[in-house]
Amino acid sequence: MNEKIRAPRVRLIDENGQNLEIVEIAEAQRLADEAELDLVEVSPEADPPVCKILDYGKLKYQQKKKTQNKKKIKSHQKEIRFRPRISEHDIVIKLKQAKEFITHGDKVQISMNFRGREIVHTDPAKELMDRIIKELQDVAKIDKTPKFEGRRMVMMLIPK
Repeated sequence: MNEKIRAPRVRLIDENGQNLEIVEIAEAQRLADEAELDLVEVSPEADPPVCKILDYGKLKYQQKKKTQNKKKIKSHQKEIRFRPRISEHDIVIKLKQAKEFITHGDKVQISMNFRGREIVHTDPAKELMDRIIKELQDVAKIDKTPKFEGRRMVMMLIPK
C-alpha cells in the first residue's frame, strides 16, 4: 500500500476501474495523491504488479463485512401449531412439514393451543406430543421439552 510498494513499474487501474497502462511507481503515487485515495497493490505476483487507486479503509470494511456474512448460520425458527383434538390426516401432514423444516436445517417449535375447557384434559395433548417426538426422533432432537406456557404447551426440536 502507498509507499510500501517496491516495484519500479506497475500496471495501474484508477478509481473508476479503467486501466491506465504501465506507469512508474512515482507517477502512480502522484495520481493517487491527486485523487486523495490510496495506491493498493492488488496482484503482487503479476509482471508487472497490478495496483489500484482506491480508499483502503473502505476496502477493509467491505472485506470484514463479507467475512461476517459468511460466518452467520442461515437457520430460522419455524412454528407448527396443533390442537388437542386434531384429525389423523392433519397430524400426518404437519409431521411431514416439520420433518421437511428440520431436514432443511431449521429449528421447529411445536405448540399445542388449548381453547376453553380443553385445558382440563391435557392427557391426549401429552400423548400427541410424545407421538411427535417419536415420529421425528430420526431427524431431530429435543431442545426444549414440552412445557405449559399459559394456555399452550410448547416444545422445541432442532436438527440432529
